Amino acid sequence: MQETLYNIACNVNEYLSSYILIALLVGVGLWYTIKTRFVQIRFFGAGMKRMFSSISLHGKQHAEGMSSFQALATAIAAQVGTGNIVGASGAILTGGPGAIFWMWVIAFFGMATIYSEAVLAVETREKGSDGAYKGGPVYYITRAFKGSFGKFLAGFFAVAIVLALGFFGCMVQSNSIGSTMQNAFGIPSWVMGLILVVFCAFIFLGNVQRLARVTEKIVPVMALIFLVGAFVVLIARIKYIPATFAMIFKYAFKPQAILGGAFGAGLKAAISQGAKRGLFSNEAGMGSTPHAHAQANVKDPHEQGIVAMTGVFIDTFIVLTMNALVIISTLYTADGPLAQAGAVAASGLGKANLAQTAFGTVFGAKFGAIFVAVCLLFFAMSTVLSWNLFGKINAVYLFGKKNERRCVVIYSVIALIFVFLGTLMSNDLVWELTDMFNNLMVIPNVIALFALTGVVTACVKRNEK
Repeated sequence: MQETLYNIACNVNEYLSSYILIALLVGVGLWYTIKTRFVQIRFFGAGMKRMFSSISLHGKQHAEGMSSFQALATAIAAQVGTGNIVGASGAILTGGPGAIFWMWVIAFFGMATIYSEAVLAVETREKGSDGAYKGGPVYYITRAFKGSFGKFLAGFFAVAIVLALGFFGCMVQSNSIGSTMQNAFGIPSWVMGLILVVFCAFIFLGNVQRLARVTEKIVPVMALIFLVGAFVVLIARIKYIPATFAMIFKYAFKPQAILGGAFGAGLKAAISQGAKRGLFSNEAGMGSTPHAHAQANVKDPHEQGIVAMTGVFIDTFIVLTMNALVIISTLYTADGPLAQAGAVAASGLGKANLAQTAFGTVFGAKFGAIFVAVCLLFFAMSTVLSWNLFGKINAVYLFGKKNERRCVVIYSVIALIFVFLGTLMSNDLVWELTDMFNNLMVIPNVIALFALTGVVTACVKRNEK
């Protein structure tokens, strides 16, 4: 059964990520970059200033929604997860170091995309009877398309995100936590599954303020710890840094030189892996993080839009890039075990242990495994919490109109089961199923983004000096 599901998911993902996904992500990113006249450049400084001015590890609890920084922290918690460690490792293994270049390209245009998503999420959000904000793609999809077509697209998106993030996505995160903690500490993965279930249940069944108080503390600390560790490795490997960057650019266009095989197949692998893992990492265009940004207590949607762009920048250009530089500078440079074409197949390295091996070259195998396991625990844990919120909002949209509380409880219990099962199942199958539903989410979200261009451009114009 697992093998059949795996083959189906692989075939669907091959087609979506190699053709449709790249066209949609690059297309909508280019579209909004042009329509907003490079909003990701013109307002980048303002976004960073607003983000840094609002950083807090103990922000006050709001009667409704979250502060702008808490919303950003919740979004970054979703973005900075296994996609930055395990996902980036898989992209490099399959697409070569050049896949990182294509991740950068996707992220640059994705900053304009996520600006539009955040703006639309705040613009179209609704306030529930309990005073909580409800916002995200299902709300701006139905704004873009009235009638049955809009309801169909919104329903399709809602089902896809509940499966992709609420259920299968949590399996990816718990799977990675279980495998790395077992490698580092010898803790059986099912034991970690039980621990995760207990902790997650406390957050899942709470309100958004409980989640906000957790993410605003975890996200800055976990990012700082990881970046300090990566910086230490790069200092130790500093003489290889120029060669590392050279490999990223060289193998972006000549990946067959390190992957082996034909030029066309190598280039396709580099670009598709960069696009697929770039989406899974920064989530721009996927329609997930707008749920977090819709919670922000801001007066103008533009305020959260420019803050949202910093999330993509931090996720891809800082955290993911640092991890990639560590892997390439330790494993792919002249003295590394993967320096030769075809060496991956004979190395025994996989995406689950690649980062641990890379950090271990400087920290020692044991401490390297422990460091990555601890970082990934926080990364993946925070992602599970945020993704659960995103799925919950859509589960309520689908099934909770009559009894929202009962819907939340049933959804949360099912999600907890998936969290536990993720520590027991095949790593590759979990990743492929998650990728498949991630890819499917993009389609209705991007259609709505194109349709609502006028709303976004009007917001930009209102805030130009």
